[in-house]
Amino acid sequence: MAPSVDLAALAIDDFIPHFNGTFDLHTAHGPIALRLIRADRGGGGRPGGGFSLLFASAPGPWLSQAIYQITHPTCGTMELFLVPIGPIEQGNGYQAVFA
Repeated sequence: MAPSVDLAALAIDDFIPHFNGTFDLHTAHGPIALRLIRADRGGGGRPGGGFSLLFASAPGPWLSQAIYQITHPTCGTMELFLVPIGPIEQGNGYQAVFA
């Protein structure tokens, strides 16, 4: 398994090129495809500023809020705390916040 990305080193600009790209969320039952549908800049004490990411999965059963392993061919492997935010037009919405 590839080593995890250093979350403290990530910035919103690492994700912007991957809008509408697919990220794989790994569960005990197999991977779930997440599509990156939004990235917002925010405040916070992070170098470069905080940001949030909004992902959408296909409609269906919800995942609980938890830390999940996410992989992307370019971004690598990362452990993200995802929070379900409810149904959105594109399916089930999940948010990750980097503050």
